[in-house]
Amino acid sequence: MFLTSQQAGTDNHLAICLAEKTGEILWSKVIGSDNREVPRNIMATPSPVANGGSVFFLFGNGDLVATDFDGNIRWRRNLESKYDVLGLKYGYSSSPLLHEGRLYICVIRRDRAYRSPMNKTPNDSFLLCVNCSDGETIFKHLRKTDARDESQDAYSSPILFENNGRSEVLLIGADYVTSHDAASGREFWRYEYARQKSTRGRHIPSVVTGGGLVFGVRSRGSGLFAIRPGGSGRLTEEHVAWTFDGPTPDSPTPLYYEGLLYVSDGRRYVSCLDARTGEQKWQGRIDARAPFYASLTGADGKLYTISEAGEFVCMAAGDKQFRILGLVELDEKPTISSIPAANGRLFVRTAKKLYCIGRR
Repeated sequence: MFLTSQQAGTDNHLAICLAEKTGEILWSKVIGSDNREVPRNIMATPSPVANGGSVFFLFGNGDLVATDFDGNIRWRRNLESKYDVLGLKYGYSSSPLLHEGRLYICVIRRDRAYRSPMNKTPNDSFLLCVNCSDGETIFKHLRKTDARDESQDAYSSPILFENNGRSEVLLIGADYVTSHDAASGREFWRYEYARQKSTRGRHIPSVVTGGGLVFGVRSRGSGLFAIRPGGSGRLTEEHVAWTFDGPTPDSPTPLYYEGLLYVSDGRRYVSCLDARTGEQKWQGRIDARAPFYASLTGADGKLYTISEAGEFVCMAAGDKQFRILGLVELDEKPTISSIPAANGRLFVRTAKKLYCIGRR
C-alpha cells in the first residue's frame, strides 16, 4: 500500500509504503518540503498511482516523483518550475491518471494565484502527459475556458474512458467537461455545464463513467447530468441523456456500481438512480454529526463512506430500498479521505490512524 502524508511538526512531504496484511511501515521517505499554507488542506492531497514496478507521487507544490517498490527514487521533477505555481485557492488536489506507460496530470487553475508564491505571468490550464519511464513531457494540451475568477479552479482528477475502442481522458472544471485523445491530448468534445457564469463555481467532484454514459455534477451541488459521448466539438443539450435535480454534492464524486448510480450530497442524503434513465430508485438520510467529504465506495454488494467526524457508515447497495447496515463511531476528525477496497478489505484513513477492515 502506498500513500502520501506530511511529517508531523514539519513542512516535509512523505511517501509511505505499508504491508497490506499487517500495516507495517516498510519504508517512509521525505520527498520534498514546502511551507505554504492553504485553508483546510495540505500539500499531500493527491493520491499516488502504481504500475508493476514503479510508484508515482504528486504533491501540491508540483513535486512529481517516481520510486521503485523499495522507495528508491527513479526520477523526479517539479511541475511548478516549468509551468508556474499550482495556485488553487484550497491547494492543488488532483490525482494523476496512469494509462499504458503514461501519466496524465490535470491542472485547471485560476489565471492568477490567490497567495504567495505568486505566478510570474498569467497562468494557463492544461492536460499534461508524462512518460512513466523518465518523467519527460510527451504533450501539454492547453485547456481554454471563459470561466471567471474562482470558477477557473478545479480539484477533480482526470478519468479514463474507453469509448468504442477509443481511449479518452475526461476532465471537468472551469465550467466544462472535456474529452481528450489519450495519444495526443487533442480535444474531441466539450460540454458547457455552467452557462450562467459565476465567480464562485470552483469544481471538486470528478466525472464518472458507466453503461456508455458520462456523469458529471454541476458546481456546488447544483444538479447532475448524464452525457451521451461520441460527439465532436461543442456538445448541445441534445447530447444530455438525462438530468437529476435532487440532492447533489459539492465535494464527493458519485459512484457507478453494478449498473446503478449512487449520489451522496455530502450532507445527509444518498440517492440511488437508474444509470440509464436517471430514474430515482430510492433516497435515504444519514443522521450524521458532520458532513461527508469522502466519496462513496462500492464493494461486496454494499456502500461505504465516512463523515468528517469519523462516522463510518455501511449501506446496502441495490435498487430495492435505502438501508443502513451499520454505523461505527471512530471519532477521529477531521476525516475526509475516501475508502479504497482491495483483496476483500477496506482501508479507512482517519486523522490519526489507518484501519484495515475485513473478514479474519
